[in-house]
Amino acid sequence: MRTLALVLALGMLAGCGGKMKRLSSVERDHFAALQVYMNDDAEKEWLKLKTEPERDAWLQANGVPGARESFWEQFYQYDAEVREAILGGDVQLGWTEDKVFMAWGQPYERRRLTGRPASRSELFVYRFEVDSDGVIRVWEPSSTTAYKAVRQYQMDVFIDDERVTDMVRKDVWE
Repeated sequence: MRTLALVLALGMLAGCGGKMKRLSSVERDHFAALQVYMNDDAEKEWLKLKTEPERDAWLQANGVPGARESFWEQFYQYDAEVREAILGGDVQLGWTEDKVFMAWGQPYERRRLTGRPASRSELFVYRFEVDSDGVIRVWEPSSTTAYKAVRQYQMDVFIDDERVTDMVRKDVWE
């Protein structure tokens, strides 16, 4: 899954042009984990800043509209080991929805579930593609890389009361 995180980060960086080249590896990690929460305006505003201290201060002062945490707190509320797992795309049982979002982005599909032993249950469907070099990517509807995939699979992530309770890999997209 480490390869997955690298590909996710590089894919996100490619769409942002030259501004990403000047970022440190730590800032690239911030972007990879937090982009899921940023709208286009927030991304542009953050990337427009000239120095790392300015960008860090912006992450500390801004956050998802309506959320209590800043972007900075959203990521740094977790210890270094968990942050590394998020960046590595190593989603685990017991994780919160936020950790899954930071690791894999928004799911391809979300469905409410009934009849489960929880007050609120959802299914997050993620699609992945593997290229001929073994590189794994989270597939996105606007992806132009699907034609290069030699294999595709799907991960069904079951969320009960905002925690991952089960993950099922399927070798075909449904």
